[in-house]
Amino acid sequence: PSGTWLLYLPCSWSIALAAQPGCLPDWPMLALFGVGAVLMRGAGCTINDMWDRDYDKKVARTASRPLAAGDISTFQSFVFLGGQLSLALCVLLCLNYYSIVLGAASLSLVITYPLMKRITYWPQLVLGLTFNWGALLGWSAIKGSCEWSVCLPLYFAGVMWTLVYDTIYAHQDKKDDIIIGVKSTALQFKEDTKQWLSGFSLAMLLSLCMAGMNCNQTFPYYSAVAAIGAHLAHQIYTLDIDKPEDCWKKFASNRTVGVLLFIGIVLGNL
Repeated sequence: PSGTWLLYLPCSWSIALAAQPGCLPDWPMLALFGVGAVLMRGAGCTINDMWDRDYDKKVARTASRPLAAGDISTFQSFVFLGGQLSLALCVLLCLNYYSIVLGAASLSLVITYPLMKRITYWPQLVLGLTFNWGALLGWSAIKGSCEWSVCLPLYFAGVMWTLVYDTIYAHQDKKDDIIIGVKSTALQFKEDTKQWLSGFSLAMLLSLCMAGMNCNQTFPYYSAVAAIGAHLAHQIYTLDIDKPEDCWKKFASNRTVGVLLFIGIVLGNL
């Protein structure tokens, strides 16, 4: 699913940036983080569906989810979540001590994110803080600690990226969200959405440039950043916020953004 890719790709950026100049990224570590992304994305979905089972019944797109539809019980979902988190813990324990502590620190965000749509019009910001934790964790898994001059700009770029793609995603459900009282940046920005998305995209691109400069990245990296800028500009310019199918198409295309950056980092290192 697109969401698994969007969780995994910031991890891959960080792992690739941490590779020695002239070297490919650590492929076993990329594979390990891939397994972790599948498990933690799944756990996040389970937690989200547990929190939102009463809301999901009232939204056409989510009414068929197992908890909302009554196909499974809350107890069964707890058992399933326990299995997902236990397997994810096994992945985390394969990392160094610094990364184990850093990874465990993200669990509070994973648990509380689904509540944010009840509290604030900016749940997409909290999702960004959650989904891009791998931008910190990937580097520390390779190096044993974080180089903050690289990791923080990369993390911030990921958060801005999430604000772009998840605001687009939220426009799919805005009519149902108004009825049931759920908040989102889509409802906050309304017709000004494209201006906000443009600002977030610019902040993302500047942060990626800063991260690249702080770890001596080369021309292919900046070429990838330029390509990402063009992709985002096309996304935003052609977006129709009132057509759910177009919002989904634009949201899903963000996997290409993440893959472009990963390729740029690898070629830049080489």
